[in-house]
Amino acid sequence: MDTTRRVYTVSTAEAAGVPHYRQEVAKSNPLLDPVLEWYAANARDLPWRAPGAGAWPILVSEIMLQQTPVARVLPVWTEWMERWPTPAALAAEPPGEAVRHWGRLGYPRRALNLHACARAIVERHDGEVPADHAALLALPGVGEYTAAAVASFAFRGRHAVLDTNVRRVLARAVSGEQYPPKATTAAERALAVSLLPGPEEAPVWAVAVMELGALVCTARAPRCAECPISAECAWRLAGKPAYDGPARRGQTYDGTDRQCRGRLLAVLRQAHGAVPKAALDVVWEDAVQRERALDGLVSDGLAEVLDDGTYRLPA
Repeated sequence: MDTTRRVYTVSTAEAAGVPHYRQEVAKSNPLLDPVLEWYAANARDLPWRAPGAGAWPILVSEIMLQQTPVARVLPVWTEWMERWPTPAALAAEPPGEAVRHWGRLGYPRRALNLHACARAIVERHDGEVPADHAALLALPGVGEYTAAAVASFAFRGRHAVLDTNVRRVLARAVSGEQYPPKATTAAERALAVSLLPGPEEAPVWAVAVMELGALVCTARAPRCAECPISAECAWRLAGKPAYDGPARRGQTYDGTDRQCRGRLLAVLRQAHGAVPKAALDVVWEDAVQRERALDGLVSDGLAEVLDDGTYRLPA
């Protein structure tokens, strides 16, 4: 889908030639035209947005992009598409290969989820990513956001796509709050649905708001002077009141179990076969934390321990 170029926008001067329903949509959502016009001029040229990218590349990109910036995702996504251009290609390999080629994207259970998702697509849908939102939601590892994103971006469905960036833009522009609630609420979903344009523009609106949040309306340093909807932004008009909810803690990494798991998993990814326990012991000094992290990798299905006490990626 060419979301980068195929953007339908209407200026005020052109409104007389627009069908009546389109004028009504613009009136009910004054953010629509400014956001679409901004996106048409500023969208990043990303391969999963290219014409004919297909549903599988879009699905893979959406799962990889969860809590991971585009710059880190691009090389891994490219490698995956070259190696596994279809769900069947990934499903034919052991799940450990998905973990191996996940690289350093973090949250490696997503690799296992994608592998399980590929197998489910092959088994349930003849190897084709389903267009139906409910069928997408039933796939392993596919949640509410991912199902809506794939149905919208790959199949041009009319869905409210609520990722962190979209939620932040809507919280500021419409609700006048610096940040959205920690978890998505029913009120947020209702607001997102109320702002949806018609079926032709809904997919572009979804990705455009997402892009605005990623590039301009960022979490820590929003560039309001560059924002196409700053004149309508309720948060800016209210004087940018500071967030007054529970403390928003930044993610820590150094010294955590997550860092320990990452180092252990890196040893397993680099080895083409089982590795002795001693090769894992040397990468983390704290033995108690190391054993806890290693047990966690095994229980999460990211590693296997063999009868001889060696470890490997899941076969």
